[in-house]
Amino acid sequence: MQLYGIPNCNTVKKARDWLLVHNIDYIFHDFKKEAPTETLIKTWLAEQPWEKLVNRAGMTWRNLPESEKSAVTDAASATALMMAKPSVIKRPILMDTAIVNQKILHIGFSESAYEALLK
Repeated sequence: MQLYGIPNCNTVKKARDWLLVHNIDYIFHDFKKEAPTETLIKTWLAEQPWEKLVNRAGMTWRNLPESEKSAVTDAASATALMMAKPSVIKRPILMDTAIVNQKILHIGFSESAYEALLK
């Protein structure tokens, strides 16, 4: 398992705590220390639409100038934004890295979804 996010995000903290309590091993990828690569973002976009990956309810998005927000209209422009401002990515992203073609298991955190996926 790999968990992508930022450590001070409350939703990421809940996911990490849940994984710890349930003794599920994972590697944490901190966007603040290492931004996701274009290849990784394109992998995510192959599974999910950009609208699900860009957190338009978060402070990073809300603090963007209207011109930057309106410029995000497709996967390519969303990729550029996510690379420039990783905090705009909805988090956490939980991936199954045990398979050859890594797969998104869940975006965000829901205790019931994690239970269904990981129990």
